[in-house]
Amino acid sequence: MIRLAIAALLASCTAMPSATFMPMTWADLTARPRPAPQATVSYGTDDYQKVDVWLPDGPGPFPVALMVHGGCWTTSIADRSLMDWAADDLRKAGYAVWNIDYRGVDRPGGGYPGTFLDAAAATDLLRADAAQYHLDLSHVVAVGHSAGGHLALWLAARRNLPASSPLRSADPLPIAHVISLGGLPDLEATAASPDNGCGTDVVAQLVGKPGPGRPDVYADTSVPRLFPLGVPQDLVNGREDSIIPYRLATDYVARSKNAATLHTVENTGHVELIAPGTAAWKETRHLIATALGR
Repeated sequence: MIRLAIAALLASCTAMPSATFMPMTWADLTARPRPAPQATVSYGTDDYQKVDVWLPDGPGPFPVALMVHGGCWTTSIADRSLMDWAADDLRKAGYAVWNIDYRGVDRPGGGYPGTFLDAAAATDLLRADAAQYHLDLSHVVAVGHSAGGHLALWLAARRNLPASSPLRSADPLPIAHVISLGGLPDLEATAASPDNGCGTDVVAQLVGKPGPGRPDVYADTSVPRLFPLGVPQDLVNGREDSIIPYRLATDYVARSKNAATLHTVENTGHVELIAPGTAAWKETRHLIATALGR
């Protein structure tokens, strides 16, 4: 379930950025009737080591959107249910949605390396369950919101992890395309930006402390350190998003040497990015359809 803490944490970041624009609030989204997934699977023993599976009607095989929620990498702020409405909208459009959860920095075993290992394990479980749910894994698109935008990009970059990293695996599930919605793609830039809605302390919790065996905590956690990703990357950002500074998107595109494409949606804050019916979500639906050849 979505925690009330999300409103408390982000309340200071939801002031109107202009006299004419009124951003959506979390209550605007969560007051909608809540849809339910067709199945839930586990990849570990923790209550948050789970994946919700959203399946279209029909026999399949279904194209797959891998979905990663935000919430500042903090379980007490948000979990996978924050994406229920977006997942159901994609399901109705004919896409299967693999909506993953993970232990946040505030959970036992979360932070480094647990949060990253959870996201990886939840993603790789797609292989084991693809036949059961009639999933087509030939072109998986990862869609992440806010902190989940960072994780979605990181999942696509796993093949570039340093050989010495405990996060590296021999055969990570290939991600063919990434769509980051108001994401925090560059952890170093986020840590240096006290105006971001998550703050800076949470990044230190996420990446862990440097030590003799790991002096550079960003080498296997921050996406730009793993360039080139080798897959298309689309960033969808609201121009009036007062939670995620707009420069984090433009700076990431510049660091990627334009391997990433920024799609700016006017009159859009942070919540609109995952709310069906908004201009931002319409743009994301179009990008997913294009990525999957539909």
